[in-house]
Order: sequence, then structure tokens, then C-alpha cells
Amino acid sequence: MLKSWLLGLSLAVPMSRGQGAFKNPVLYEDYPDNDVSRGPDGAYYFSASNFHYSPGAPILRSYDLVNWEPVGHSIPRLDFNSDAYDLPPGGDRAYRGGTWASTLRYRKSTSTWYWIGCTNFWNTWVFTAPSINGPWARAAQLAEGGTCYYDCGLLIDENDDMYVVYGNTKVSVAKLAADGLSQESTQQVLTAADVGVDAIEGNRFYQINGTYYILNDDPSGATYIWKSASPTGPFESKLLNRNIGPPLPGGSSPCQGSLIETDNGQWYFMSFTWAFPAGRLPVLAPITWGSDGFPSLVTGSSGGWASSYPWPAGLSARVLTNWTGTDTFAGSSLGPQWEWNHNPDVKSFSLGSGGLTLRTATVTDDIYDARNTLTHRTHGEQPRGIVHINFAGAAAGDRFGLAAFRDRSAYIGVHLSSSGTPQIVAAFNQTTDEYGGPTIDLGSIVATAPVPNGVEDLWLRVDMDVRPDGARTAIFFYSVDGDEWAQLGGAYELYTSFAWFLGYRFAIFNFATTAPGGSIKVLSFTSS
Repeated sequence: MLKSWLLGLSLAVPMSRGQGAFKNPVLYEDYPDNDVSRGPDGAYYFSASNFHYSPGAPILRSYDLVNWEPVGHSIPRLDFNSDAYDLPPGGDRAYRGGTWASTLRYRKSTSTWYWIGCTNFWNTWVFTAPSINGPWARAAQLAEGGTCYYDCGLLIDENDDMYVVYGNTKVSVAKLAADGLSQESTQQVLTAADVGVDAIEGNRFYQINGTYYILNDDPSGATYIWKSASPTGPFESKLLNRNIGPPLPGGSSPCQGSLIETDNGQWYFMSFTWAFPAGRLPVLAPITWGSDGFPSLVTGSSGGWASSYPWPAGLSARVLTNWTGTDTFAGSSLGPQWEWNHNPDVKSFSLGSGGLTLRTATVTDDIYDARNTLTHRTHGEQPRGIVHINFAGAAAGDRFGLAAFRDRSAYIGVHLSSSGTPQIVAAFNQTTDEYGGPTIDLGSIVATAPVPNGVEDLWLRVDMDVRPDGARTAIFFYSVDGDEWAQLGGAYELYTSFAWFLGYRFAIFNFATTAPGGSIKVLSFTSS
């Protein structure tokens, strides 16, 4: 049943950013470690990190550098020769692993997209596709034997040669074989000590008017640009920015990112600001080029990264897929806005018959060990997530619900007793080690409510304030009809440490504590 409050949600993006100016962050969603480049269709494509979430390496598309839409993932499944990505019972887990600071480029000569990245098991992989929409497939392991192309950037130069810049503190350039699937040679080209800092990372590689440029950063808050007549140096450097004021209150100084040229010769720097609990949010600023061949960042009136800049000249605003609205899971596959916590057990979920069926895939009392937990990024400063669930198929001992999910989580859901009696619960502070270690706290129930007799449908809601200078809370509600809501429990304080790297997400979960066999049907999810 479509509730009245849903009818006001538009299926088109409201153009709050006019042609006169755009506002930072350009996307109030957690898309870190961007690598932005042009595709054969002239659109801009943005590859990001998503660590242990599957599918991996999310891709966004834009035609104006301001409005973006999700179009897919470069990695259909985290297939890196380790079962840790599958959350095996009692085995290793891949939290903080997976994809990070990787690179995406289109090669015109072979009509092929390349994604290259290092994983947490210190191996480097290549995935390729004939189209940005796939099919994507693992094509090669580069530099076998444990070489990591750490924080890498792929360049396909004017001669169609392929190079990858990579490294932390010591930065190297590898030349790839003609097919891009193996390493031909590698050479160290610069070090952090060259600019008097302790670390350099976030590497990107460009050829501009015949000159080779490396963009990277000191993670303490500085961005450097290096140039050379040769892809292997010698390189000279210049500071692009250091500890620049952030474009939103409570955010960090932006550093690391991508250089982007528009068709009319304008240049931009896409970076991100650390703004937990939301995550790392993309921010955009113009750059200009000096007579010395180096770029300079255009700052705001206060000398910092401006909260607003003039709209990119010559680029018309284009309405794209909405970031909010209702998903009724009507298709044959999940949309690109969804990612599982680790790889899913494909036998334990299905689409069709009016929704998404989640069968219990794990017997555990730990949400961090539960397979087939489905996640959705928050959008905006005060996001709301609502899930409509039919639980007629749930079994004794099952637990399902909607979580504010991170290394410290909280949820509203239903616990079924050993006799099958359901009870609505608010459970707070499920905690796993933020550096990827074991679960520290299984959490505790802070409030309960009965499920009325005969009720097999519930609406569960989470309201968050993810502003870094805001309340930083999650508040939980339930409804038996989708119209009238009751709050359960108090406000949960969201965690803001950086070590998990990713921001909070909505997470729909269903796991067994006694035996597998139960199921729920997710009839809709609404993000607003």
C-alpha cells in the first residue's frame, strides 16, 4: 500500500543548484578517494572506494561535474582469492579491506575500460569491461608476489602507452605491457622527503600538453602537483594547497582527488572533505594554470575552499537519477545504489513476487558476522530511511531490522523468541574493532514494544543527523500501518572516528540465532 507521505517524493532531482553557482559538497554522500575521468560519450565518470562492501568500486556519472548518478560497479564481486570477503562462520573478515584509492580509465584504442587497484591482502588486480555498464570481469593480477600498487593512478598517454603511478612515501611509476594486463617495468620517481614531509599518497597521473603530471597528497592536509617531460621523471613539485579551510562547518581540509578538464578548457579539482559521521564527501573547486606550468586552486573570499563557486561555464545542469525516493525491488537485479556488507550468499536472497526476499544466511548473534546485510548510503545532512517488511516467513530465533551501520551501530528491528513470539526492539552499540579486528560488543536492547496480534507487516524508520557539526544522532521509529509512528528508545550517538574510513549507512539485515530457514520480504525502502 502506497502511503500518503510517499506521494510527495519526486522521482526527478530537484535542481536546488542553479546555473549561477553550485554548492559544496557537490554530493552529500560518502564517495571517497575519487578518480574522475572522461568516457567515450563525453560524460564524466567518478570511481570511488567502498572497501568491504560488495559489489566493489562504485561508479558515478555526470555531465556537469555537479549532479551525479550511480551507474554501476567495476567489481561485480570481491573476488580476490580470499574467503574473508564471504564472512565465513568463525573465519576472517574483510572489514576495511576490499577496494580503496583505485583508478579507472577508458582506452580508446581498444574500446576498453580498465579498473586497477590494490586490496588489503597486498595484491593488485585489473578488471576490464567493453562498456561502463559492463560486463566487468577480473582480467589479471599485476606484479604477482605481493606487490601493491598503493593509491594508484592510471595514465594512458598520447602514445597509447599505459603507466600506473603508485606508492606511499616512496612513489613509483610502472609501465604496463601493451595489453595493460602485466607489468613491463617499474621505477621509483619521487619520495615524501623531496617535499619535506613524512608521507605521500593518493596518486593520480596525467599528461597535459605533452607534460606529465602527478597529483598526490600529504595526508596531514596538503596536495602536491609534480611535473616532468618524461613519465619517469625527474619531477619538480609545487604545493597546490595546505590545510585550506573546509567548505562546510566541521569538515576537514580537502586534499587528494582528481584534476578534470572541461570541453571549453576550464579545469577543476575534485577532492573530498572528511565529515564524519556522514563520511568523506566530494567537493569541487576550479583551478587555473600559471606561466610556470603549475595549477593554482581558486579559493573563496575567506581564502579557504569556498562553499559555493560559479557554475562550470558551458556545462548545462542535467537532471539525473534521484538520490532519494522509494525502491520497491521490482526489477530482476538490485540498483547500483545498493551494496552488501561483504559478498552475499546468492542462494539466500531473491527478487520478484513483489519485493526482495532475504532468507537467513548466517546463524550468529553478531550483526558483523551476518551475511546478506544490504546497505544504502545516507544522502544529505539529515537523512531518513524507511523499510517496509513482511515477516510472515520469519522463524523462531530470527532477528531482522534496519540499522544505522558502521563500526559502532544501532538498530530497530524484531527479535523472535525461541517459541517464535516477535518483539520490536531498539538495540544500541554493536561494536567491532575500527581497525578491522574482532567484534568488541554485541550491543544491548534499550527498549522494546510488542507486535500486535495478527500483524505481519512493519515499517521501521531511522532518522539520522550526520552533519559533522550537528547532533550526530540516530533516532528509531516503528509503525504498523506506515502512517502513525512510535519512537523506540532514545537518540543513539553516532561515532565520528576516522579509522573505519567509511560513513554511516542504512542497513537491512536478517539473521538467525538458532537455525537457518526463516525469511523476510522487503517490500520497499524509502530514502529521504
